[in-house]
Amino acid sequence: MHGEYKVPGGKLVVVDLEERDGRIAEFHLAGDFFLEPDDALLDIDAAVNGLPVESDVATIAAAVRAALPDGAQLLGFTPESVGTAVRRALVTAPGWRDFSWEIVHEAPVSPRMNLALDEVLTARVGDGRRNPTLRLWEWNESAVVIGSFQSYRNEVDPEGAARHGFDVVRRISGGGAMLMAANSIVTYSLYVPASLVAGMTFADSYAFLDDWVLQALRSLGIEATYQPLNDIASPQGKIGGAAQKRLANGGVLHHATLSYDMDGQVMTEVLRIGREKLSDKGTVSAAKRVDPLRSQTGLPRDAIIERFIDTFANLYGAVPGHITEEEYAEAQALVDTKFSTDAWLRRVP
Repeated sequence: MHGEYKVPGGKLVVVDLEERDGRIAEFHLAGDFFLEPDDALLDIDAAVNGLPVESDVATIAAAVRAALPDGAQLLGFTPESVGTAVRRALVTAPGWRDFSWEIVHEAPVSPRMNLALDEVLTARVGDGRRNPTLRLWEWNESAVVIGSFQSYRNEVDPEGAARHGFDVVRRISGGGAMLMAANSIVTYSLYVPASLVAGMTFADSYAFLDDWVLQALRSLGIEATYQPLNDIASPQGKIGGAAQKRLANGGVLHHATLSYDMDGQVMTEVLRIGREKLSDKGTVSAAKRVDPLRSQTGLPRDAIIERFIDTFANLYGAVPGHITEEEYAEAQALVDTKFSTDAWLRRVP
């Protein structure tokens, strides 16, 4: 069995192993990481050999960590990444290039339609009716998009939203509210089969699915990093955040919103951003937490999106795609029956 795991922001971890009588055998670790001392590689191999094949990432990582000699240095990988590679080998998880990817960037639609398309396209990838897809959002009206489990009244100031022309909508993924002002953010959605992230912890899958965008940001001169669980940041501040929803049919939605430009005053008048949420961020100002892409790059929003598309295409061999009339019609039905209803918007009062 063979497994690979590219550590987000780090190196490639490769494992080869066999299964004998329910235990891992003939285990060998390789990769482009750095490890000192050299013979610590043999210690890692010995630690994994003999473990039950049911061992989870934490168990494998603990065995590796316990076997390392004092003062061992692991650069570009961790014991947890070894565990992830092992799990991916045992479940025969595919890599990015094992799929045929499409990139969709189409005309603006309403925020509700964008949310409905997320649900429709995720389901279709899960069913095998659509290739895995990266979609860049465009929208034709401003909105506050709250997370699936957020309280409407706790997150949004209705008077402020109305005064500044923001509709309020709810998405199917968790996480926090995002302010979708015209031409002020970059939002993308990935629709992937669950097999792509098989063997990973939920937390690891976030960084794994956004590693390509970190590479795109770095190519623009931004020292982008991933801050667990779901923040994309630079030394200047937070850039954006990601959220996920996993469907029962095996479709995974992973989407992220990055700030391109922002009006901090409008944000504080539309969102009820409490001091408790900001208490561990070192500031009482939500606006000060975010450093948008416009100020960090000086580039037009379209140029940043173009770099995102080029990076993803070059990394994974993706080709241009489109949303079919049938998919748009299915999404419109969801807009009418779900995303436009008060029952959905206020499912958490």
